[in-house]
Amino acid sequence: MDPLSAILRFHSWCRGRGKAWSLSGQDGSPAIPAARCAACYGDGQNLVTEDVTVVEGDVATISCRVKNSDDSVIQLLNPNRQTIYFRDFRPLKDSRFQLVNFSNSELRVSLTNVSISDEGRYFCQLYTDPPQEIYTTITVLVPPRNLVIDIEKETAVEGEEIELNCTAMASRPATTIRWFKGNKELTGKSEVERWSDMYTVTSQLLLKVGREDDGVPVICLVDHPAVKDLQTQRYLEVMYKPQVRVSQNYPLQGLTREGEPLELTCTAFGKPQPTDMRWLRVDDEMPQHVVVSGSNLLISNLNKTDNGTYRCEASNAVGKSHADYMLFVYDTTATTEPAVHDSRAGEEGAIRSVDHAVVGGVVAVVVFAMLCLLIILGRYFARHKGTYFTHEAKGADDAADADTAIINAEGGQNNSEEKKEYFI
Repeated sequence: MDPLSAILRFHSWCRGRGKAWSLSGQDGSPAIPAARCAACYGDGQNLVTEDVTVVEGDVATISCRVKNSDDSVIQLLNPNRQTIYFRDFRPLKDSRFQLVNFSNSELRVSLTNVSISDEGRYFCQLYTDPPQEIYTTITVLVPPRNLVIDIEKETAVEGEEIELNCTAMASRPATTIRWFKGNKELTGKSEVERWSDMYTVTSQLLLKVGREDDGVPVICLVDHPAVKDLQTQRYLEVMYKPQVRVSQNYPLQGLTREGEPLELTCTAFGKPQPTDMRWLRVDDEMPQHVVVSGSNLLISNLNKTDNGTYRCEASNAVGKSHADYMLFVYDTTATTEPAVHDSRAGEEGAIRSVDHAVVGGVVAVVVFAMLCLLIILGRYFARHKGTYFTHEAKGADDAADADTAIINAEGGQNNSEEKKEYFI
């Protein structure tokens, strides 16, 4: 019996029992929807299936299973209600459908080289009394066709903000894009465009670069159910001005004493590599006996006039930087360890070392301020001190000699209160 005859025979059986049932499916083809013949369902057998998610080009497997089977007929229909398999017979001419297993309790069919057009509902039907029907949904995933990073500038300068765009084209569903700089995740801004049933996602990243970013990979990574570990990357190329350092080769340790030699070496790293490097003396002209050879500075016989700050400058196409070395020449008898020379790069590429003259000036200002404070306090207390005059020595100032002064002092108080005589 062919599939259509079996369906028509079942239709007659259902009508003979006074059941309202339609041969028309969604597109007018023969169908046995479970919802339209629910009154015909029996309690013994149950039809079971599961939804299928498959990546485009892979194999999808559809399984129609029967619990408590009584040898009823099973068939599988496509979304257009065309019979794919009736029992173990395939009426449909699409050879991509192949029978995997057939028994009284299962009909399992594989579909190879799945495409988006295969997506939809597939119906399992069981010819029981009453008939049963359930559907399984095939969902087709499409991974991104291409993943590309576009960068605004191939070579950036330290401190600049550059724009990077990562595009994942023609995926289904839409892709989620994540950004990483090395191992650190960054936040981008994504836009989604839909073309028919496909999605193109573009994510924009704004990144301010520094010298530490040179050679670091920026990674665009895709999160999509159809693919794992899909990513692309671009290595940053950052140009930066030189980083300068001055080191003391001789003496390796101890003091820089009169009569001894001093050798300094200047090293500079930048991108591009520094092309110009020179030595100069910050606070005075370079002594004539100083020998400069490339990155080295040599003083064969130190003396007090060599005291000062010596600077190494280096430049490239991006900018100029410097590092300073402060020299203090000690007497030959000095034993105190010198202060550590600061040769780090400072503002505009270098950090100046601490100047001892500045420290001495600060100390002098503090001492002067304390002296001024002591003078002001002394004048304040002198002005507010009470004046005490005794009357015991009154009249002693006008005495001709010491004895007279003592007599005048002893009787000064009585004289001051002399009785006045009045004549009548």
